[in-house]
Formats: sequence, C-alpha cells, structure tokens
Amino acid sequence: MYGWHGWEWTLGGGLIMGLGMLMMWAVPIGLIVALVLYVNNQSRTTRQHETAIELLEKAYARGEINREEFLQKREDLLGAKNTLPQK
Repeated sequence: MYGWHGWEWTLGGGLIMGLGMLMMWAVPIGLIVALVLYVNNQSRTTRQHETAIELLEKAYARGEINREEFLQKREDLLGAKNTLPQK
C-alpha cells in the first residue's frame, strides 16, 4: 500500500526505526565516553602543585643555581615560614 506522494510506508518506517536504533546505541556510548573523559580530566586537575622548596631543589639539581644561592634561598623560604605572624 502506498502512503503520501507514492512513498511506501515501509521505507519511511524503516528509516525512522534505523535512526532510532542508531540513537539507542549512540547516546549511551556517548555518555560513557563523556564520563570517562570527565573522570580522566578531574584526575589531572587534582594533582598537587610543586612547593617552592621542590622547585628550588630541582633548579639546583639542574645546575641553574649554585650551592650558595640554593642554601640562601632555602633559608629564606624556610625562615619565612617560621617568621609568619602568629594570630
């Protein structure tokens, strides 16, 4: 039997059912992928930042500063913690 404008009902119905099946699989898979990406991104942003002492130690290890500079800057950083005003 023919529907509107000479089209068969099965052609339109099959197309709609095919798109429905595609969406039935695409939406859950897309949500799972989005969830995995979100969780992966969260683990990157929650990393601890390096402290000033760690950065100073790495600069010394790379040879960017000499021993005297390292010791002075370390003392400045550690001394600054001890001289903060107490409330």
